Amino acid sequence: FGSSPRFLPRQSSQLLPGTPNQHFKMSLLRLSTRIAAQRATAAPVAAAMPRLLAGVEAKHGAVAPSSALTAGPIGLGAPLARRGAGVSVLGCAIAMVAVGGCAQGIGQLFAALVVGMARNPSMKEDLFTYTLIGMGFLEFLAIVVILIAGLLLYSE
Repeated sequence: FGSSPRFLPRQSSQLLPGTPNQHFKMSLLRLSTRIAAQRATAAPVAAAMPRLLAGVEAKHGAVAPSSALTAGPIGLGAPLARRGAGVSVLGCAIAMVAVGGCAQGIGQLFAALVVGMARNPSMKEDLFTYTLIGMGFLEFLAIVVILIAGLLLYSE
């Protein structure tokens, strides 16, 4: 390769006569001609692809599009396009932790009822009413948490 005149630098005596601006214009013209020739050879191939695929479909039936040809997110957008099943199960499990918190709240509520009755037995009916109202709120919260966990589990 080293002795080929193509790879050796041109010497000033080998340059064509003219100004450096003319040399730049000539090299730019050669480059644009080469790019136009490459595009001209690629255009008929791209135009023939639908006809080629139609011939294959006629001979072998419908052809499923390959994953490389289908338009879809590539790169950083790909993980956001479709969640895996593990993510939904993980979200459901994290949401179900709140049901344990509701159960703990109901336990503390009835423990406070027992302590309140022991301190003042005459308030027994009022304390029990307040306890049932609090338990209703906690049960409602538990039902909402279970619904949200189900939505997280079966959403896709």
